[in-house]
Amino acid sequence: MRYIIMCAFLVLVGCAGTWHAPSDFACTPVASGEYEIATWQRILDSSAPIHIYIEGDGHAFDSRGVPTNNPTPRGTFLRDLVVMDTAPNVVYMARPCQYIMSDGCDISDWTDGRFSESVIESVATAIRTIAGNRPVILVGYSGGAMVSGLVILRHPEINVRQWITIAGVLNHTDWTNYFGDSPLIKSLDMTQLPDVPQLHYVGADDDIVPLELAQRMVSDTDIIVIPNATHNDFKNLKLNFLN
Repeated sequence: MRYIIMCAFLVLVGCAGTWHAPSDFACTPVASGEYEIATWQRILDSSAPIHIYIEGDGHAFDSRGVPTNNPTPRGTFLRDLVVMDTAPNVVYMARPCQYIMSDGCDISDWTDGRFSESVIESVATAIRTIAGNRPVILVGYSGGAMVSGLVILRHPEINVRQWITIAGVLNHTDWTNYFGDSPLIKSLDMTQLPDVPQLHYVGADDDIVPLELAQRMVSDTDIIVIPNATHNDFKNLKLNFLN
């Protein structure tokens, strides 16, 4: 009953108020550790791989750089990309505390602890709940790139066929040092990338996660630079999925 009420709340406040999701996507909160994670799912083929898109950091800070009380994303970039995916099994997965402010949520979960162990483990649990043993293609946008990469590194039991990042943060220490920002002291970091097939899409004009940072971590053969693209505008990006 609690999930029915929560989903009804999301339909009223989230799905309708924030994202007019197509009717074939079901609003499905997933209980996961300390959090309930908001997802929208279209699952049509029980044997096909599942494309799971993990959201970025959302509205974590306001225009003055002050942490917000609600990190639910205001931009629609990743949701628009999800809708364009014609695969039979597609899932949009919010980050913990986006859309659903669980009892376990703390402001650290979208600031210095946005890649903490509890956050990563909750996302991993949600992925296992949705996919089971089926092959998964993980797509991480912005900070969702680090979340998805850490999930793959820490959970080899998840059957990840391919890892795709878009405008992705791949090492938050490099990223904060590059801009002189405060370190994410409660977060895990990646010193090496997962050993799975991967592609990293980087915007040529992205001034939030510049190309230089991706090149420090990724082989040039795995980077696709999108001309004229900024952090949240990739000009009708089309992803290359493994068959």
